[in-house]
Amino acid sequence: MLKQTLLCTALITAGMTGTVSAQQSSHRPPIDYTLVFTEADGGPGAVNPAVLATIIKWLAGNFDLPTADQARVEFVPPARIAAFRYRGFAQPQAPKGDEQAMHEAGREAVYDDATRTIYLPEGWRGATPAEVSVLVHEMVHHLQNGARLKYECPQEREKLAYAAQERWLGQYDRSLASEFEIDPFTLLVRTRCMG
Repeated sequence: MLKQTLLCTALITAGMTGTVSAQQSSHRPPIDYTLVFTEADGGPGAVNPAVLATIIKWLAGNFDLPTADQARVEFVPPARIAAFRYRGFAQPQAPKGDEQAMHEAGREAVYDDATRTIYLPEGWRGATPAEVSVLVHEMVHHLQNGARLKYECPQEREKLAYAAQERWLGQYDRSLASEFEIDPFTLLVRTRCMG
């Protein structure tokens, strides 16, 4: 417990004292992935509040986003995340006839502006930089929502979220392409207003 307390203190201090620039790709953010989820912090599936605070500070320092209260985080079945993506939060069921799309949506997370909640798929543990990058992506949406930032279309607000996720992954010599098979064309489609 003492080790966890000291590490959480170090995480918060590091988050408050410095930011990572794009040129300093060898600098690693202060996240110990073994402590993202702990039994003592609310049981399996509870996100460590110190990790959320560190992510918020990292985003605010690197992307000129205002800080905000921490988002609620809930763990839901992947089918519910797929339903959020395909049905606009209307029904917690998977889209029919598209198992691949449901699987891919369930590997990701989603943020609900109305409830200020990040929904992560059950079984998600934040054990790798790629997993934590999903939380970083959704935390961008939480900060955008808290600041009441307006966008021409929903895809436009994804641009900053993917940029933050890419920079996070880059600190670990990873990318959206290597971890999520998101190529430049896919990224363009997901971040541009097309109509």
